[in-house]
Amino acid sequence: MESRPSPTITLDDVRGAHKMLSGVARMTGMEGSRHLSSLVGAPVHLKCENLQRTGSFKIRGAYVRIAGLSPEERAAGVVAASAGNHAQGVALAASLLGVRSTVFMPVGAPLPKVAATREYGAEVRHHGAVVDETLRAAIDYAEQTGAVFIHPFDHPDIIAGQGTVGLEILEQCPEVRTIVVGIGGGGLAAGIAVAVKALRPEVRIVGVQAAGAAAYPPSLAAGRPVALDSVATMADGIMVGRPGDIPFAVIRDLVDEIVTVSEDQLSSALLLCLERAKLVVEPAGASPVAALLAAPESFEGPVVAVLSGGNVDPLLLQRTLRHGMSAAGRYLSLRLRLTDRPGALATLLGVLTLVDANVLDVSHVRTDPRLGLTEAEVELHLETKGPEHCDSVRGALEGAGYVVIR
Repeated sequence: MESRPSPTITLDDVRGAHKMLSGVARMTGMEGSRHLSSLVGAPVHLKCENLQRTGSFKIRGAYVRIAGLSPEERAAGVVAASAGNHAQGVALAASLLGVRSTVFMPVGAPLPKVAATREYGAEVRHHGAVVDETLRAAIDYAEQTGAVFIHPFDHPDIIAGQGTVGLEILEQCPEVRTIVVGIGGGGLAAGIAVAVKALRPEVRIVGVQAAGAAAYPPSLAAGRPVALDSVATMADGIMVGRPGDIPFAVIRDLVDEIVTVSEDQLSSALLLCLERAKLVVEPAGASPVAALLAAPESFEGPVVAVLSGGNVDPLLLQRTLRHGMSAAGRYLSLRLRLTDRPGALATLLGVLTLVDANVLDVSHVRTDPRLGLTEAEVELHLETKGPEHCDSVRGALEGAGYVVIR
């Protein structure tokens, strides 16, 4: 199906949204990153929308959209669908404007995001495993009840509201040459592109998608939004299977490049934000940093990377940090077999001490059908100092006669 004609979104729309958001959305800070700057060879700044109200940029678009409703529409209430950030933005915006809100969330939505959405005043309903299924349920609810559906990205008011991030970037970093921003449905990137290209057309805008949910490359190749057969990524904030019609048209015309990043790169970026910048960022919010880490030579500076959100489930954060440490060679998991005799485990640990590997956890199995009568299996979780240290640990174990299974 061809995409429908897209309404024109102008710089004046974004400026109007900026005035409307005065006293509602914060002008979030911009932090320099010495580590990323050294990699890129030019200044890199982090636009901290993870510190925005509700923990992401979504309050901007949601407030502008709901504020533009007629009195009759407000009386009917609003409904939205989201994995978390748009849900919270709609819930708070509706509460501030005195509008009743219902939010549909996927069954597996992170519990902290669900709790926060309720605390902001919305009625939460769970439906579907992915956002696209949840969207359909919310649309059905809107048709049945008359509530106004607040789309997370496919509406001019939403895009205009998100575009205020672009105005702030130009004010805070007027010398910017490249802006890097994560893309799910495309509302944030489209809004930033509208604002920035109108004022500074020479600024390069790079969109970033998770490789497991990269709908824009095939859509741009086809010249229309194309739905993916499946999506899978830890970055739930950009896990969207089909671009929005309106943001697609803007991104096609104004965004200079779309790149993809892997799960390893996302987790490494999240770890870097936490360790180096002291910023808690969700995987979707870390996607621009992941792109910078993957190909630092590709970006002309000064660079602004938009950290779009910080609403990360603590359990996911724990898993992602461990994954990031493993990808960086700072966490090593090994399984090996040894002869089951007194002192064998102490001898093994002595080898690890000699190569300065810090043991985090040990699992010692003696009874397993796969093992011989005199064998034991040990699983080790080690803190290491990088890829070369990991190789040294493996080499030391193999040199001591141990059979490393993985």
